[in-house]
Amino acid sequence: MIDIARLQRKGYSVSALREMARRELPRVLFDMVDGGAGDENTLRRNVSALAAIEFAPKLLEGAPNRDQTIELFGVRLTSPLIVAPTGLAGLLWPHAEIATARAAARFGTIYSTSHASTATIEDIGKATTGAKWMQVFIYKDRGLTSEFAARAAAAGYNGLILTVDTQVMAGRDRDARNGMSFPLRWTPGNVFDFITHPRWILRMRATPSPTFVNYGARTSLGAFAPLMIEQLTPAVDWGDVEWLRGTWNGPLILKGILHPDEARTAHRVGVDAVVVSNHGGRQLDGAAPTVAALSGVVDALGGALPVLIDGGFRRGVDILKAIALGARAVLIGRAHLWGVASAGEEGAFWALELFRREIDRAMALGGWDSLDRLDRSVLIDSSAG
Repeated sequence: MIDIARLQRKGYSVSALREMARRELPRVLFDMVDGGAGDENTLRRNVSALAAIEFAPKLLEGAPNRDQTIELFGVRLTSPLIVAPTGLAGLLWPHAEIATARAAARFGTIYSTSHASTATIEDIGKATTGAKWMQVFIYKDRGLTSEFAARAAAAGYNGLILTVDTQVMAGRDRDARNGMSFPLRWTPGNVFDFITHPRWILRMRATPSPTFVNYGARTSLGAFAPLMIEQLTPAVDWGDVEWLRGTWNGPLILKGILHPDEARTAHRVGVDAVVVSNHGGRQLDGAAPTVAALSGVVDALGGALPVLIDGGFRRGVDILKAIALGARAVLIGRAHLWGVASAGEEGAFWALELFRREIDRAMALGGWDSLDRLDRSVLIDSSAG
């Protein structure tokens, strides 16, 4: 039984939830979520670039009643937040993907299923009636990509997220240091790490060994890395995006855009929305912080498509900064993982609720009664646009 009062007292911010997750998880798993590629420069810059943006509120305009709801593809969202696709959440908490999908539905937002989830596309689809998107990659075997899209359609998913910044597997130093691989490389250090986290062990004993269940016969953790090496390809191009557009009838969201030219091309080939993303700093270390790239993408599209964003969002004020720069909504990744790792469904819900409460407070303090009142005129930052 989750002590919700304790969760809210101890997890008073997203950063506090991160600290709770750090204590709950073996280091190898915490670092798998928390870490980034290479020297983690992009990971850090995602956060610091948001911090550099400042508000110029209009304090006397008054905002006694505030509305942070948005509509996206016919779905009304409680707040401009979407749960991002994040792989292997089931290593953090039993049945974590289903728990988080339920939390998203309760909160009133979209849950995005990762290709690397430890629950099937179908089981997550059946878990709630809430809106869901499915993440896919373009694989060398296009039949595998088609299969994922078809299964998502049959399971009632509303949208398809095509992630395009995973052409090859990234180098992540924390994972290398910890022996994090598939299968795990056991060392005296990580054996000690696991046995000193008995609460995690006891929780996970109640569940089957998590695997990549959406990949059929090759579901084991040990088989996954060879499969990705075999199937991921840097040869993905716009022809592949057009091919997928022709196979999927619902909203197609392109995730991994940083350059304005690619945003324009996405519109031309029939994509329905773009996500300004550098994969949370987990792929190309040295890629631009997402908020620094946001204005260029927004300007290139000129309102033709919804622009979404992820990367480095830890506070409600961060969300409002992105909205002011032209984003429609923000995809939340690590924050909901820290929540679910700390307290399962209740933790994931609380992570979203923390953002909602902080957004409402900031809107009151800024004098903004709706998100429509936020544009670049309320910001002070020479580097973000």
